[in-house]
Amino acid sequence: MAYASRFLSTSKQLQGSLVIFQQQHAIPVRAFAKEAARPTFKGDEMLKGVFFDIKNKFQAAVDILRKEKITLAPEDPAAVKQYANVMKTIRQKADMFSESQRIKHDIDTETQDIPDARAYLLKLQDIRTRRGLTDELGAEAMMFEALEKVEKDIKKPLLRSDKKGMDLLVAEFEKGNKKLGIRKEDLPKYEENLEISMAKAQLDELKSDAVEAMESQKKKEEFKDEEMPDVKSLDIRNFI
Repeated sequence: MAYASRFLSTSKQLQGSLVIFQQQHAIPVRAFAKEAARPTFKGDEMLKGVFFDIKNKFQAAVDILRKEKITLAPEDPAAVKQYANVMKTIRQKADMFSESQRIKHDIDTETQDIPDARAYLLKLQDIRTRRGLTDELGAEAMMFEALEKVEKDIKKPLLRSDKKGMDLLVAEFEKGNKKLGIRKEDLPKYEENLEISMAKAQLDELKSDAVEAMESQKKKEEFKDEEMPDVKSLDIRNFI
């Protein structure tokens, strides 16, 4: 525990240095005394609103992280589940998107001006790739096969404004989903699995960062003879 305590102490010293730096280089409030009297513009109010929104969300996240215990053990399903629950609480408290909501938002905003079905599916593929999501069931290939079939039947590229053609495509999707065992009623389960998967990846990254930091400290002369603690024993609340 000696190593862990001194490691945390060093982190607190770093935080103290940052605070001193901010204080030394901060512009005195008096410098803005006259400036504050100028008329406010619509853009100023908008930026002010954005700033306070981000500040409040950040503070909400920090308040929760100060209370909740997070164990850096991505190999432990219970630890991953706990971390996922903490992140979910933060999102709800700070009114932030979940991963599935973020993906839906990306789809809605990035596809709204796409006129044809093929370009739409290609954009979905692009979003999935950017998000680092895998298509283990082969749903993507199924959707392109369904599109090929519909376009062959209607003898032209399928436009999203073509209601009859899109109805045919949706019907083909439903057939494919049935073959793959994908059901609409299981969507909440798929969303939960996605959140768990993302939580595991984030926890793994946190663990790697912690191990790297401790190994870096271990190389210093003052820590040379001390045993490095198990990363699971670290309490990140002490870093906040």
